[in-house]
Amino acid sequence: MDFNFTDEQELFRKSVRDFVSKEVAPVAAEIDKAGEFPRALFQRCAENGYFALRYPEAIGGMGADFITFCLMAEEIARGSLSLAVSVSMQCLMGTDFIFRFGTDDHKQRLLQPALRGEKIGGIAMTEPDFGSDLGNITTNALPTADGWVISGRKMWITSATIADFFTVAAKTDPEAGFKGVDLFLVEKDMSGVTVGRHIEKLGVRASETSELILEDVHVPAENLLGEKGTGFRNLGGTLADIRTMTGALALGLGQAALDAAIQYARERVQFGRPIGKFQAIAHKIADMGTQLEAARGLVYRSAWQVTQGVVDMKLASMCKLFSTEAANKIADECTRIFGSYGFAMECDAQRYFRDARFLLYGGGTSEILRTIVSRDLL
Repeated sequence: MDFNFTDEQELFRKSVRDFVSKEVAPVAAEIDKAGEFPRALFQRCAENGYFALRYPEAIGGMGADFITFCLMAEEIARGSLSLAVSVSMQCLMGTDFIFRFGTDDHKQRLLQPALRGEKIGGIAMTEPDFGSDLGNITTNALPTADGWVISGRKMWITSATIADFFTVAAKTDPEAGFKGVDLFLVEKDMSGVTVGRHIEKLGVRASETSELILEDVHVPAENLLGEKGTGFRNLGGTLADIRTMTGALALGLGQAALDAAIQYARERVQFGRPIGKFQAIAHKIADMGTQLEAARGLVYRSAWQVTQGVVDMKLASMCKLFSTEAANKIADECTRIFGSYGFAMECDAQRYFRDARFLLYGGGTSEILRTIVSRDLL
């Protein structure tokens, strides 16, 4: 493995970094305070080609590799994790299953417009009583003469209020556990689809999250994404991508918190000198930088594996586990270095602290990831 990025990847990273520095970071606090979907910035990301980045040119994509995709996720998260979460949903979870299993009609009507930012996709897996335990979800899909009828309630759905279509997990065989889970394409304008209550969150406030209610939603047979009984397996096929991408988001958030802490440690003067000159603060900075660099190694090693077509779930799980926990530690230490100012809403340190918590849940909690890793090691 070559640990250096290519010249093309470095140029791309610089272009995203420039965009984030000029257009995203200056308004990150503002969109967090408003708590509303940043549609203008979202469309700017579409104009920059970010949504199409990882898809082939044949369907309107840019044909970039997964490492390049993770570089984009990292840089946007450095400016605003709220925006990065919405963009990542559009680039990966919200559109991937249509690309892999959708019909030509699905791709023309929904996927290609989504790559241009004209339509928005989402994914609906979690339920009020079931998160990691996907095998026991209660949303069901009953067969009809020409398709399926889906009923259930989904929770924690990113972009539900503004999405045009969803990949929905439902049980086609209630007695089969994980093997009875399948994935369906559900469009918001179908009869019986309702966006429920908005969930007010501690962090990533500009990434809107809601519940999704499905009441006797009739979907045609071709909206079953993949063959019956393969939904959980097909989801597993993209979990390594999701976990690695989440690791990249953690890198961006962690880098932002580290940069803020370093700047403050250089500028804040106490007892006649910058606080960064005191060993207690300097050692915090050293630990934060070390944790971030270690996380970066795991993230891009995992991204390299994905690019090679290798599904290494242990490595992807380690990547997500370590990088998201590291981001939370770095964000916590950032607030400590800021002291009482780290508790003030006027400083970005508190936003990093709040946003970092979000990274611990999606794509597998730290507890689930430790179970996966330990099973492989034992």
